[in-house]
Amino acid sequence: MLEAVGSEGYGETSVRTVLDRTGLYRQAFYDHFTDKHDCFLQAYDEGLRRLEALTVAAAQLEPSWRGRLRAGLGAVLGFLDGEPDIGRALVVEVHPAGPDALAKRDAVVRRLAAYLDSAREEANGSNLAPSIAPEAVAAGIHSVLHARLAARRDGEFRKLLPEFMYIAVLPYFGPEAAAAELRRGPG
Repeated sequence: MLEAVGSEGYGETSVRTVLDRTGLYRQAFYDHFTDKHDCFLQAYDEGLRRLEALTVAAAQLEPSWRGRLRAGLGAVLGFLDGEPDIGRALVVEVHPAGPDALAKRDAVVRRLAAYLDSAREEANGSNLAPSIAPEAVAAGIHSVLHARLAARRDGEFRKLLPEFMYIAVLPYFGPEAAAAELRRGPG
């Protein structure tokens, strides 16, 4: 479902599209899903679980907030480079899928913002990050990914890591730390 939606669009994807791609019989589909939308929502949940597992696995051994963020973002960006159609389904095609799907997407963006704001603990109060900083950074990252996925600028997501790190680090650790992240490159 995610591959079909990511390559053809939510509106253009039908139950028949999924059946043709999987080789399933119609009854087998309806034994598990009530309709296309139900299938998409379940596939969306599974796609998010998969992406979150990749992110957590990449970040878990890093001792610092910046290390965890770099590793987690790198895993997400690598995933998008490797599976852009699924990325498009998760980021772009969630809009035409409606309010249920958007609520799931919004929950992910809120979790990212909460993680970003955990930098305050490591910054030991030495930052002047406004309260809107985590929301703005999370929304900015999402917006850039959305635009590039929608434009099918595949294969260049990992290159965004230094810039994403810069904008995430800046409000919490200042311009010198942010510039250091930019200089590190995509690693």
